[in-house]
Amino acid sequence: MNARLIAAAGLSLGLLGLMTEAPQAAETPLTQFAGNWAGSGKITTSTGASERLRCRGQYRADSSGGLSLSLRCASDSFKFELSSDITYDGGKISGSWDETSRSVHGSLEGRASPGRIQATAQSVGFSAMLAISMHGNSQSVSIRSPGSEISDVSVTLARGGR
Repeated sequence: MNARLIAAAGLSLGLLGLMTEAPQAAETPLTQFAGNWAGSGKITTSTGASERLRCRGQYRADSSGGLSLSLRCASDSFKFELSSDITYDGGKISGSWDETSRSVHGSLEGRASPGRIQATAQSVGFSAMLAISMHGNSQSVSIRSPGSEISDVSVTLARGGR
């Protein structure tokens, strides 16, 4: 009976070990961005007016090396909530994006390399250039959309920031 108890305990510990192992994401330049991010920056409108902007983001790597992100930003006059699913294939990225507060969605295409993402986001009547660079636990995000109501967004985010 003690042998059965020991075997059952061993099996239970083995299963517990399997249950706590998370599946590992394929390593790509996108996976290094995974984590919780927060920070501030500036939003500039088409009239040239600018305001301080605060942002929080959550980026999750998937098992194929892609990235899902959720980013919420607000200033005194503006708020936007952006989500995106991005895939990676040999340096090229593609995917979709959705800005929920304005009910706008579209496609995303570009390139990713270690510490850098450069892409173009498009939808009907809208185009924006996106550049993200990462240095350690900090990233700089720049979104430019000349001719749009919000023409420029620049934010610095820290991993795990509050």
